[in-house]
Amino acid sequence: MFPLETGDWIREAVGGSMLLALPVAALAGLVSFFSPCVLPLLPGYLSFATGLGASEISEGARRGRMLAGTLGFVVGFALVFVSSGVLFGSVGGALQAWQRPITIVVGLLSILLGLMFAGWLDWGLGTFRLPTAPRLGVATAPLLGIVFGLGWTPCISPALSVVLSLALNEATALRGGVLALAYAVGLGLPFVVAGLAFTRMAGAIGWVRRHHIGIQRAGGVMMIAVGLLLVTGWWDVLMAGLRQWASGFEVVI
Repeated sequence: MFPLETGDWIREAVGGSMLLALPVAALAGLVSFFSPCVLPLLPGYLSFATGLGASEISEGARRGRMLAGTLGFVVGFALVFVSSGVLFGSVGGALQAWQRPITIVVGLLSILLGLMFAGWLDWGLGTFRLPTAPRLGVATAPLLGIVFGLGWTPCISPALSVVLSLALNEATALRGGVLALAYAVGLGLPFVVAGLAFTRMAGAIGWVRRHHIGIQRAGGVMMIAVGLLLVTGWWDVLMAGLRQWASGFEVVI
């Protein structure tokens, strides 16, 4: 009995339309990492999360502490995003009767947010700044992740809103939470990698900083594409095709 229930739970979490929605959510998280409120301030976040100074981070010292701090930081902001995803998925479940109108509204919102994220519309949010506070270290990293997860919301809202819109459209708390988790993984993995290999990645981070506008525009184009698929109904067509394709597979636990 238990394996069957586990298989059903997995199919509900990642099957059907989620096969396309999950990569979109993870890519949105990765794009958010390159936003003005995250990448330019990366050394500061690493210092806050680990309690290490800038010179220690640059030298790649104390990698165990760096790993623990960045993982704790990622877990903290992941809790914020997953809670939001569960909420939006639950609300979507209560609005199933209006699924098509909601899908159109979500699509239009995704297009608008994509234009904003690409820089083609002025969203007037200014520049995110790190607060002045002592470096508290690894023990408080999850709490700092929660605080920054909430503080980032205005800056990363275009990408995050697309994910929450997809959660609303999926219309279950489980799928909403899984989508938000995929977003958090897309945003969090670069943090962990940067924490473990900051010195080696210095050149790559510098390149990304110089080209962050182009990267953001690419992310914005992705959001616009998702919005167009939702508005025109092609998203549902793709989902139907994916469900038919996935129906030939069985989850083995």
